[in-house]
Amino acid sequence: QTQLAESGGGSVQAGGSLRLSCAASGYFYSSACMGWFRQAPGKEREGIANINSAGGPNYVVSVKGRFTISKDNAKTTLYLQMNSLKPEDTAMYYCAANRWGCSGTMTIREVDFEYWGQGTQVTVSA
Repeated sequence: QTQLAESGGGSVQAGGSLRLSCAASGYFYSSACMGWFRQAPGKEREGIANINSAGGPNYVVSVKGRFTISKDNAKTTLYLQMNSLKPEDTAMYYCAANRWGCSGTMTIREVDFEYWGQGTQVTVSA
């Protein structure tokens, strides 16, 4: 049974950094895709970054240059390094994964992922 568990969220001032982790258990697929989503209060969940089996990252414009997605295949752990955080980054952050690979579309879509973590809260104060 595949399970994803996020950690590393917290409260930080604007301009600060956080590193999120997502530990995957019961999961290892060579052609897989893993990603990060976030959901702010009153807003829909949005995909912000994904990474394919070869380690190639993809970011949405709002986080590109500030966030870095990476993974440790040996530990099946996904990371999201978040720098230069802004109050608008405040949200619940979720990791997600699938077995068949990244779609290659510009938009990182919920429907492309089948496994989800419970989320970790990130709060950025001005």
